[in-house]
Amino acid sequence: MFPLRDTQPSYSKPFVTILLIALNLLVFLFELSLDDYQLNLFVSAYGLVPDRLTLSSIFTSMFLHAGWFHVLGNMWFLWIFGDNIEDILGHWKFLLFYLLCGVVAALAQYLFDPFSRIPVVGASGAIAGVMGAYMVKFPRARIVTFVFVFLVDVPAWAMLIYWFFVQLAGGFDSIASSLYSRGGGTAFLAHVGGFLAGIALVFLLGTRQRYYRRRDLSW
Repeated sequence: MFPLRDTQPSYSKPFVTILLIALNLLVFLFELSLDDYQLNLFVSAYGLVPDRLTLSSIFTSMFLHAGWFHVLGNMWFLWIFGDNIEDILGHWKFLLFYLLCGVVAALAQYLFDPFSRIPVVGASGAIAGVMGAYMVKFPRARIVTFVFVFLVDVPAWAMLIYWFFVQLAGGFDSIASSLYSRGGGTAFLAHVGGFLAGIALVFLLGTRQRYYRRRDLSW
């Protein structure tokens, strides 16, 4: 199930969303310019390594990615869902929201495996927070989704709840697998933590008044 676009209009320019996408792509292009040895040093220095967790690595790891599919997939999800959350929070509050979701996601992954020496990278934890906020603020929006070879128009709440439970199931599986190996993989628990953080933070930070006026007219 892969989203192609949503039907929820945005009433302001998503400057911060565009800036975040640009920064992630620029950092990834820099990663591509490094040879394997330099790249390993770079990821080790700026990725989130739970065994030597630092505050700075929590933030820098959000802008690193492991490959083209990783970065383009993340940026596509951010583009679809980020503009609407930026619209209702405002630009600066959205930036704070995004970073806080990324912090909670990183800490969730850290608590799962605090002694791991494998770097965790990617913006997906923060973006999961954006998706959680979208689910509770725009549940009636429609998401045009690619399912196998079909285009399906599904409610946002259904698509995002499905996505969340896939991540939750993956998290339980990764906990079970960690009993036998220390291999890398998808940071499912970071996604779960980020998603739940997004639901809480969008209410704690509050939305702009014009969002409520617009919601009252459209609902």
